[in-house]
Amino acid sequence: MVGGIMNGATDLCDKVETLPKELDLKGTMNCSDKLAQLPNEFDPMEIAPPFTLEGNGVAEDLTSRNRDIVLGRNVHTISYAIKEPEADDDVTGEREAYMASVLSRYRTSLIERTKHHLGYPYNLDFDYGALSQLQHFSINNLGDPFIESNYGVHSRQFEVGVLDWFARLWELEKNEYWGYITNCGTEGNLHGILVGREVFPDGILYASKESHYSVFKAGRMYRMECVKVGTLVSGEIDCADFERKLLMNSEKPAIVNVNIGTTVKGAVDDLDMVIETLNKSGFKGRFYIHCDGALFGLMMPFVKRAPKVTFKKHIDSVSVSGHKFVGCPMPCGVQITRLKHINVLSSNIEYLASRDATIMGSRNGHAPIFLWYTLNRKGYRGFQKEVQKCLRNAHYLKDRLLTAGISAMLNELSSTVVLERPKDEEFVRRWQLACEGNIAHVVVMPNVTIDKLDRFLEELMERRLRWYGNGEARAPCVAVDVGPENCRCSDHKN
Repeated sequence: MVGGIMNGATDLCDKVETLPKELDLKGTMNCSDKLAQLPNEFDPMEIAPPFTLEGNGVAEDLTSRNRDIVLGRNVHTISYAIKEPEADDDVTGEREAYMASVLSRYRTSLIERTKHHLGYPYNLDFDYGALSQLQHFSINNLGDPFIESNYGVHSRQFEVGVLDWFARLWELEKNEYWGYITNCGTEGNLHGILVGREVFPDGILYASKESHYSVFKAGRMYRMECVKVGTLVSGEIDCADFERKLLMNSEKPAIVNVNIGTTVKGAVDDLDMVIETLNKSGFKGRFYIHCDGALFGLMMPFVKRAPKVTFKKHIDSVSVSGHKFVGCPMPCGVQITRLKHINVLSSNIEYLASRDATIMGSRNGHAPIFLWYTLNRKGYRGFQKEVQKCLRNAHYLKDRLLTAGISAMLNELSSTVVLERPKDEEFVRRWQLACEGNIAHVVVMPNVTIDKLDRFLEELMERRLRWYGNGEARAPCVAVDVGPENCRCSDHKN
C-alpha cells in the first residue's frame, strides 16, 4: 500500500495553493491601490521566544530542550488596520467596496485553511443558512436560564430545550438538574469546579496531568490547592497514583476532574474506578466529581460497549463543548449540574428581575438556537451515525500510519489519532496539527473524510522521505508517549 502511494507521489510542495491576496490595510484607502500578498501562515524567521506554561502557571524556559515550542507570528504584523471615515460622505461607496473586498479575500483564506484542518476538535461540517434571518437581533440570555429577565430579546426557550436534551442523555430528571449554555468548554470547567469548591470550601482539586489546561487555570483562579495525578501511557488517570495522593490528604474533601477524552490523546478516565478509589480511600460522602467531556462527552454515549457517563452514578457536573462534535460557528458549550448544588452560587439580581449562578452574566443568545437546530435535525440516531463514521475513519488513519512505518496510537474509545510529531514546523502549520513534545495528533471529526486523510498521508509520507530518507536523521522514538508496541522508530520496529 505504501509503495503504491509513494510511486505516484509528486512534490506536493510545488502544488500547494498560493494563499489569497489581501489589501495593504496600513496604506491608503484607495480601492485602486495595488494588492499586497497575504502573509505566509508560518515564517520561521518571525517567531516568538519559546516558552511554556507549567500547571501552576509559571513560565518555563525551553531554550535548553531539544524541542522548542514554536509560537506563531505576532498578529500585530498582519492585522487589519482601521482608518477613520472621511468627513465627505461621497467616499462611503468606495469604503464599502473596500471592506467588501477585504471580507471576500478573508473568506477565501478561510476556505483554504478549512481544507487543511486536522489537529483541533472542531466539526466544520454544518449549514445554518436557515438561521441567517436572526442575525439582526441582539439576543442575550441574561441571568438564570429558567427565570425570565426583564430583557425580552432572549432565547431561553431554546436554551432550556437544549439543556433538557442533555439532561436526558446523562439521565438526570428535569426537577433535579440545573445548567446553562456556556461560551466555551473552559467556562464549563470553570463553573463545575467552582460549584465543587463552594460545596467543599476546603476541598483539594485532583486532576490528571493530561487534563485540559483550563482545569489548572480554575485552580489558580479560585486559589485552590491542586494535586496533579499521574497517567498511564494511554493518557488515562493512574488510579494507583490517585489513591496514594488521596491518602496523603485524607483530612480534606476531594474535588475531582474526570476526563471524558483527554486533550492530546483522547483518553477516557475510568469513572467507575475513580469512584471506587474515592470510596475505598475513606472519602465516601466527601467528594465532588466534575466530568470534562469537551469533545467525547457527546460521542461516548453512542459508542457500543463504552462505559456510561450518567448522573445515576456519583457525579456532580458534566460539561461539553457545542462547537466541537456538534458543530457551531461560534464557541459554546453545555454545563449540567445537580440542582441541589446550585443554591450555594445563586444570588437574586433586581436589575435583571432574575437570579444568577453563571460565570458570565451575559451569554450569547444565538448559540442555544444553533444547538437546538442541530439537535432537532440529527437527533440521537444522527449523532450515532456520525460517531461511527469518525471512529471508522480514525482507525483507517491509524492503520495506514502504522503500515507506513509511522508511529501512531488510537485509544479504544477515541477518534483522536496520536502520531510522531512532524519534523517540519511549516508542515505542522499547514495542517494545523496540535503538538506536545515529540507527538502530534489528528482529531477525526465528521468533516474529516477519507479523501482528506489520504491527502494528508500522501504529503506526510513524501515529506518524511526528505526528512529521513538519506539516513542522516532518524524519526523520533515516541515509545514513552504511545507505548513500544505503537512506536515505529528504528529501535522499536516490529
